[in-house]
Amino acid sequence: MSLLRFVARLFGWLLTPLVAWAASFLGAAAVALVVPDRLDARSQLITTVTGGGIAAAVGLALWLRLLRKSPRLQETLQVAPDATPLVVHEDGE
Repeated sequence: MSLLRFVARLFGWLLTPLVAWAASFLGAAAVALVVPDRLDARSQLITTVTGGGIAAAVGLALWLRLLRKSPRLQETLQVAPDATPLVVHEDGE
């Protein structure tokens, strides 16, 4: 049971970076679809990377806002309101 609890806690700690990564990927993909073909390759790349970065920042801000407002989610993921992991010392479990 403690292994399952450890895996769940580890997943909770890694969820914030995963949300940022997913938002950046989706943002970059969306921008890449709408960037006009008439731009040169360098401009397309810069626009796509910028769109991914902006999407990651917005997604992370929304995720952290959700964490701050949801004590139940904080308890489930074992994280503080700022998404830092809670270190819990488990004796004998």
